[in-house]
Amino acid sequence: MRSRERLSGIWLMAMALLSLGAYTAFFVAQMWLNVLHAWYLGLAVLQFVTLNVYLWGPEKLTAKPLRVLYRIFYATSFLVIPSFAFIFMGLVSQYHVKVPGSIDASATSVEEIRPGEETVIYDTGTVYVFFPEYSDVDLVCGKRPSKSDKSITWCSGAAFQHTVSLGFTQENVEGDHAVNGTLYESPYNKDAFAAFTFADGNYHFEFDDPTGAIRAAADAGGSGFMQFGLIHDGETVMSFDRPRARCYRTLAELNGGVCIIDSVNMLHFDEFMDELHRLGVTNAVYMDMGAGWNYSWYRNASDKVVTLFGLPVPWSHNWVTFRK
Repeated sequence: MRSRERLSGIWLMAMALLSLGAYTAFFVAQMWLNVLHAWYLGLAVLQFVTLNVYLWGPEKLTAKPLRVLYRIFYATSFLVIPSFAFIFMGLVSQYHVKVPGSIDASATSVEEIRPGEETVIYDTGTVYVFFPEYSDVDLVCGKRPSKSDKSITWCSGAAFQHTVSLGFTQENVEGDHAVNGTLYESPYNKDAFAAFTFADGNYHFEFDDPTGAIRAAADAGGSGFMQFGLIHDGETVMSFDRPRARCYRTLAELNGGVCIIDSVNMLHFDEFMDELHRLGVTNAVYMDMGAGWNYSWYRNASDKVVTLFGLPVPWSHNWVTFRK
């Protein structure tokens, strides 16, 4: 066997194993998108088919269409490495970075976990509690907020999107929402949705009439969006059964201030909820934290941007921002 043929065999075996690893990582990262599922499964199948044809002997393919098809299958092996890199980034993005400058609150009374004059972060050992410095809270749709915008102190994904799409339309945002006084009605309102709004310098969580709250915020020139209600007046209102551990996030009201609460490490949803109740969270809405959707960053008191989850996906199109 010539050296070129040996190298081809090594390459195909390596790409078959790597494609299987990418597909496995797809499940671990929980990137449940139909287009990705079909892509990674199809890519793995193609690699194993190509490898089997190679082991059988491609020279035995006498029909020209079959030889052309084999070459096309072989060419797909060069897509495995970038595909694995993308899914690996998705897997890594499930793990929260250690937040520099956070205050150790593992032995702090919950009454002392409250906002300051500048952005402050508490680490309870189970969750990070972010109190961004702000004078305004916006919903940004379409173009992702820039880290060079020094007025932004917090940025993360906000509302769900109904379909995975590279193009952006307001209709694809689930739940009625308002952007700087403009109301966008959605065909995808859900009974379990609550609303978070900011208008006239005040934030508001609304669980009974989220549609009315969004409309009122728009009339006042403010912003707001809908998400699943999590905690209302200190009581759990969301039933969520997820057997696997992951990172969780909520936009919440704690000790009279609005904050974002992230799990420090991957944990089960019940553990996350137990910590929210221990802290005494008054109101909270769920914030999606799937791979890519958990893209988020904040600006610390020293005016430095700290990236928490740094994998923006091109089909993520709306974010909540806090501005000073």
